[in-house]
Amino acid sequence: MDSVAFYYCLLLDVDGTLLDFNASEDAALRETLAHFSLPQTEEAVEAYHNINNALWALLERGKLRQDKLVVQRFEKLLAAFGVKGNPARINDYYLTQLSQRADVFPGAEETLQELAEVATLAVVSNGVERVQTGRLERSGLSRYFDGVFISGRVGASKPSRKIFDTALNTLGIENRQKVLMIGDSLKADIAGGQNAGIDTCWCNFENAALPADAPKPTHMIRGYEELLRIVMEEEELANAGSKEKRHQV
Repeated sequence: MDSVAFYYCLLLDVDGTLLDFNASEDAALRETLAHFSLPQTEEAVEAYHNINNALWALLERGKLRQDKLVVQRFEKLLAAFGVKGNPARINDYYLTQLSQRADVFPGAEETLQELAEVATLAVVSNGVERVQTGRLERSGLSRYFDGVFISGRVGASKPSRKIFDTALNTLGIENRQKVLMIGDSLKADIAGGQNAGIDTCWCNFENAALPADAPKPTHMIRGYEELLRIVMEEEELANAGSKEKRHQV
């Protein structure tokens, strides 16, 4: 590229940002329900999603640990079914299935390949460590990252500032004006980036409206070609501090 990177450190979420978590989750969940002879109806799948989403919301507010969350979701699901089972065993099987699935979003790998030449790239994720590391390896994307920072290992979850501070300190990044957090979650990625004093980029691949009460990202993209244009600003525009060229929400 003829341009230089305006941002020289990019922190990226995994699920809903690099990898299509919905596709992977659906396949892994249905396989798990079938393996344990649990209901496989659409109502059962919807019940799991409602339970899981509610628990992850608690985690993002710092009210639930991840190791408790992953078991509690199946405890609550079994209770909803009115059946007995071993939630820890079910969860372990589910995580194994999930770790073996990696559906990469179109354009993600090509974009990372280009950006890795001009910027430090790192993963910052709230996901389960063995799932995320397994999926990144399987996807072939892990080779582009200089660091992988997962909440369970760091001891803090997005949007806590701690996980971002840990990542940037480990990477040796001091100038936060040149750091960009990229993710699909307004509550975890965008609010988290703001807590850490860095610019943010909302991956709005479904072209959703920004809720009125949501944190406002610095940038928004609907596809990875837009991310390249944001990161690779012309040098004279970057030096002039131009904000108008950036994709504002």
